[in-house]
Amino acid sequence: MKKLFVGNLAPTTNEKDLETLFTEFGKVRSLKLITDVFSGQCKGFGFIEMEGHEARAAIAGLNGKNFNGKAIKVNFEVPKPGRGRR
Repeated sequence: MKKLFVGNLAPTTNEKDLETLFTEFGKVRSLKLITDVFSGQCKGFGFIEMEGHEARAAIAGLNGKNFNGKAIKVNFEVPKPGRGRR
């Protein structure tokens, strides 16, 4: 299972639209769209889990693709240092 980072999303993006976009490359195991607590709008990024070969296909097919008027960024998640479980 691989976790993907999806960035540069439009504020109007919702989980259903994002899942539909990624299912073209395989089964989406989990999806977490980061939203603003008050407005409920997308903060511009999210995380998706897919099988390894499907994740690589999604990166190849979607990175830089226009989605909701913005060129999205799709790559493997790279955990930030110092932000982990203790």
